[in-house]
Amino acid sequence: MCTDSLKIHTAKMPSGNIIKLILYEVLQFACLCIPVFVVMERFGSLIRLVKSSNTAYWLVVAASVAYVASVTLFVWVPLKYLTLKTQRFSEVTNWKPVTLVYVVLSTLPCFAIIISSSKVQVDAGIYYDSFTELPVSLVLFCLICVDIVERIRPLRLTGQENALGSEFEMRGPVLTHLQQVTSVSAQLQANGGDGDTSGRSPVGNGSPSGRWGNADMSSISRSSSAAYLYSSHYRSGPFRFIWIQDPRHNVCVASFMFWFDTVEMVRVAGIYSVYYSAWVFPIYILAYLSILRVVITPNSPLLASLSVLSQDLPFLVVRICLVVIFGYVTPVLYILKNILVTVSFVYFVLMTKLKWLNRGSMF
Repeated sequence: MCTDSLKIHTAKMPSGNIIKLILYEVLQFACLCIPVFVVMERFGSLIRLVKSSNTAYWLVVAASVAYVASVTLFVWVPLKYLTLKTQRFSEVTNWKPVTLVYVVLSTLPCFAIIISSSKVQVDAGIYYDSFTELPVSLVLFCLICVDIVERIRPLRLTGQENALGSEFEMRGPVLTHLQQVTSVSAQLQANGGDGDTSGRSPVGNGSPSGRWGNADMSSISRSSSAAYLYSSHYRSGPFRFIWIQDPRHNVCVASFMFWFDTVEMVRVAGIYSVYYSAWVFPIYILAYLSILRVVITPNSPLLASLSVLSQDLPFLVVRICLVVIFGYVTPVLYILKNILVTVSFVYFVLMTKLKWLNRGSMF
């Protein structure tokens, strides 16, 4: 009787996959709506101050509600249906459709409203709100959350996740000692079989005295050293937790590290002297172009070139101009970062393919 009641109670409980799906979809939908509502409300407050009318404020708020409702019904829900129910985008591997739609429907309107707010205040001569921290702490944070959800969706939320392809995550026994294995021909010769009777030492694949054999043994030696270095012996004891890696944690860390340069550029646009100048337009435009990199999957070969062309090179030019005009509104560290990334990309990807830099005698 107790077993039957337990089975019925278990059948009524939703599965873990359904709970995870609901959690992800609610989080992504909240990230879609909240930035638009907050930015539009701040813009409505600005318009109410400029026009001295409450009607203008409520018109802006109503427009934001109508926009979110239209986007949800005609774009977001059909996209989610095609993605989750029909698996229409299952063959897409180099870009992320959901992230692209989010960047176009949420991030772009928020940036456009913030730029328009600067223009409205400059024309009216009323410097009321510079939207400080709003694009950084809210708009970009919601974008990071959407990116994390899309990247962590294939992984589990509970239990341990196997780090496939991880270099240091080793399950089970670890090989810590290797012994040299004699080749088949050498064994036949030692046993007096039909081996090489010419008295020469066998040279070839698997032979310790051959060229390929030396290469194999050197690679085995390196593998043995690496296996011994990261064996379970070094992961035992009270501090073994510091050796543990989890791909779900790495996804969260990598997602935030991916945005630091763009966050700093958008933060500069919130400074009073910069926000009420014409430089707010190129800053937000270039920041949005750099945000489009999130549409590309992390393992795509296009990501490196797009990062240089859409972020490091344009940001380098804008930051140098900002330092010259406004002083040190941005740290020099980011300028050096843009220089290093751009120069290293040009050198290692383009210049090293030249004939005079591709010779074997070069260092």
